[in-house]
Amino acid sequence: MAKADVEKLLTAGGKDKKIKAKYDVPATKEEFVALAAEDGYSFTVEELEAVLKESGDVFEKYGNPPKRSIWWT
Repeated sequence: MAKADVEKLLTAGGKDKKIKAKYDVPATKEEFVALAAEDGYSFTVEELEAVLKESGDVFEKYGNPPKRSIWWT
């Protein structure tokens, strides 16, 4: 279930610019997971890391303004 929630959020962010912008703000994975919990997603930092590792995505931000390249289309 938790892995599915990570994938659901990453897909939603890939389709919706507002979601992507909202989740590009948190500085840490812990803040990211806490924000996701407020929106009804249930997963841990470890589960987020596992999904990102499997997909080859990197959580760190890049560019100006800072963005993440974790979003799935």
